[in-house]
Amino acid sequence: MARFLVTGAAGFIGSHLVEALRASGHDVVGVDRRPGADVQGDLLTMDLAPLLDGVEYVVHLAGQPGVRESWSQFPAYLAGNVQTTQRLLEALRGRPLKKFVLASTSSVYGEAPMPAREDGPALPVSPYGLTKLAAEALCDLYGRTAGIPWIALRYFTVYGPRQRPDMAFTRWLSAALAGEPIQVYGDGSQLRDFTYVADAVAATQRAALNPVVGMPINVGGGRAVAVREAIRLIAIITGRPLRVEWLPPAPGDMRETRADTQRLWQEVGFLPSTPLEEGLRQQYRWLQAQRA
Repeated sequence: MARFLVTGAAGFIGSHLVEALRASGHDVVGVDRRPGADVQGDLLTMDLAPLLDGVEYVVHLAGQPGVRESWSQFPAYLAGNVQTTQRLLEALRGRPLKKFVLASTSSVYGEAPMPAREDGPALPVSPYGLTKLAAEALCDLYGRTAGIPWIALRYFTVYGPRQRPDMAFTRWLSAALAGEPIQVYGDGSQLRDFTYVADAVAATQRAALNPVVGMPINVGGGRAVAVREAIRLIAIITGRPLRVEWLPPAPGDMRETRADTQRLWQEVGFLPSTPLEEGLRQQYRWLQAQRA
């Protein structure tokens, strides 16, 4: 079994990944600024050497998430997404690491044609997407100059239990539970490639242990669903009619995200399979349990 360091271990994807790795028998150390990880600390300031001793795999999930706030809080995004990545990579220089796995995002594609291919253009339309693309460039730099084996996983709209409170499905399901209207940016025709968290975690674990290095890999279902369709499914799952407040599109929001998953299948041997309705049901049950 392998020894992993997972950053962002108390977060949405990180907490699920730590559980999955431990269930597979791996030795895992989780670090996060928030309570709930094995080690609580800030990657920008803490001594990284003790964390990295004996570590074979680093999965770097810590970062500053969210498109909309990245316009007004750019220094926080530079620190959380770029500086932490560089600091980790520099601390790994000369160590016998098997792989550095960077959590990236579909937001790096921006205005690129869909379905998005990893070898196609990356044209981010938000500071968030730009900082994640910069983090990928740092991985490539350290791979070429310091020999650090790396991959970057470009997650497409991950959802499910423990999703952040600011994310759309959590907000909408919570509003449905409370009998409140839901707020939606745009007209609902925008398309999203929704990826259930268990699928994202399975792809991450397999990609980490797979020999593939030196490239980004899309992690998405490969099927774009209109936001209006997701809202319709939420109404069915909750059994409640939904009142929708339509808001203007937010700066940096993409009209469509859809992953080309050919590389994920060829290099990792995995494709997400959870239908959107089933994943939403699991997230709704989790929210109900949280409120019980």
